Amino acid sequence: MKDKLILKRLYKDYTKKFLPNILLSVFFSVLVAASTASIAWLLDPAIKKIFIEKDQTLIFLIPIAIIIAFSLKGVSLYFAKIILIKAGQEITKILQFRVMKSLITADTEIIDKKHSGKFISHLTFDIGMITKLVSTVILNLTKDSLTLIGLLIVMFYQNWKLALFAIIMIPLATIAARSLGKRIGKVTVEAADRTGELTSYLLEIFKNHKIIKIFQKENYEFDRTEKFINKLKEKTIKIETVLVRASPIMEALTGIMIALLIYFSGKLILNEQLDINNFFSFLAAMMLAYQPVRSLATLNMGLNQGLAAAKRILPIIDNENKIKEIENSRKLNLKNGEIEFKNIYFKYNEDENDVLKNVDILIKGGEMTSLVGHSGAGKSSIMNLIPRLYDKTSGDILIDKQSIYDLGINSLRSNISLVTQDITLFDDTIKNNISYAKMDATNDEIYEAARLSHSEDFISKLPNKYETLIGENGVRLSGGEKQRISIARAILKKSKIILLDEATSSLDAETETKIQEAINLLTKNRTALVIAHRLSTVMNSNKIYVLERGKVVAEGAHGDLLNKSDIYKNFYEKQLRKN
Repeated sequence: MKDKLILKRLYKDYTKKFLPNILLSVFFSVLVAASTASIAWLLDPAIKKIFIEKDQTLIFLIPIAIIIAFSLKGVSLYFAKIILIKAGQEITKILQFRVMKSLITADTEIIDKKHSGKFISHLTFDIGMITKLVSTVILNLTKDSLTLIGLLIVMFYQNWKLALFAIIMIPLATIAARSLGKRIGKVTVEAADRTGELTSYLLEIFKNHKIIKIFQKENYEFDRTEKFINKLKEKTIKIETVLVRASPIMEALTGIMIALLIYFSGKLILNEQLDINNFFSFLAAMMLAYQPVRSLATLNMGLNQGLAAAKRILPIIDNENKIKEIENSRKLNLKNGEIEFKNIYFKYNEDENDVLKNVDILIKGGEMTSLVGHSGAGKSSIMNLIPRLYDKTSGDILIDKQSIYDLGINSLRSNISLVTQDITLFDDTIKNNISYAKMDATNDEIYEAARLSHSEDFISKLPNKYETLIGENGVRLSGGEKQRISIARAILKKSKIILLDEATSSLDAETETKIQEAINLLTKNRTALVIAHRLSTVMNSNKIYVLERGKVVAEGAHGDLLNKSDIYKNFYEKQLRKN
């Protein structure tokens, strides 16, 4: 996307609605410009009337006028900044909400492709740069442009010849800063990448801190931390270096200009073409013009930083999901809950091999069907296709003879509960984690789900019972307790279709028995597809499908498969030895 189009987009979608705030800020910027110009102009009558003519009346009035001018400038600058700060933060809120909305609704494929730390960097670093573009750049553009115009008027009023000479400084400063602006955009992108890498690394550290300790890798991680921080440091130094690179250029230009000004002014004074009071007023105006000229000259740096960030943020907001609601989609008319896979092919990426190849599966309604196979055989992929977390490459999936690709996403998913091996809980209370499946659930419904999942056993022993905060991803609970909370959540949803990936974590016999009882209650009289890891689950299944390298290589009941499938027989014998 070109820079002009990005600026138009930022104005239309995010800045336009705050135009009254911006205009009010411009009004206060006009007052800042007027008061600044008046300070420079007041030196003319101050020197002439007080120091040369010794006017007793103006010795009080002019100092009071200078105090008023400075006060007006300070108050106006405060309000100009506050108004745009508030508008900038509103724009930040809108951008962050839209990015989060896009990420929450994004296809699973998109979230899986990028580390979560990179997304956090977008929400903080990149949006911060855009906010700076909208607030700081707009403020400086209006305030400094108007101030410079006011001071130029004072300079021309005092002596037009010197004013024309002073104007030469403006294009020189602009030319010097333009090349720096292009450089800052590139360095900002690199710094954003390093910020994302560091954030990703920090999340990994927090997630795996126990692993680091048990394998005694603290020193190794110290070295890695130093490398990530050093990379970010180097990019930050580059940004700051480019930003301050304008200072020596501006200082040198200002020095040259003031030296030449004093020289030519001296000539004019000696030739009686310029009075001393006009010179000091002109000099004050020129000195006050230094700051706005410098600010305007470096304005394109902030502009390029914001544009570089917008090029990373806007594609996330504009992301078009492949899996989305279609017009005139039908609601799922659920009867038995029968699921049928017809000639399903599936791959995660277009340039990769098929994960599933010509899969035909029939999962009868109200029965338990198990998937058995080695790791990577395609079991989880089959499960992910039913709620359309991913979409098939070809073929069709039917629920009660209705293609899931003709159904509304919400209608489909509202009839499915998922209990995965990697249990996901929120850093919230036990009650809120269970009720996540049904936000309007009554306390009695929540308590009943907990009782049926055998969660009530350990919840009742906690000091705060259902109001207990469980920490990030349930860190304060044991593996078995987390599983039971996850099952309680699925029970509360009361879905007809249950997708269950049995946990492989080692559990004590009592906990495993309770979880198995909870699973039996969860799947009773429901259509259940289970990735089986326990022998008891397989034995209770109405039908078993054996997968190998993305293909169904055997199907049938337990007894049949023992005779006709070596893969299943091997699985069975391993489970016997384990038990």
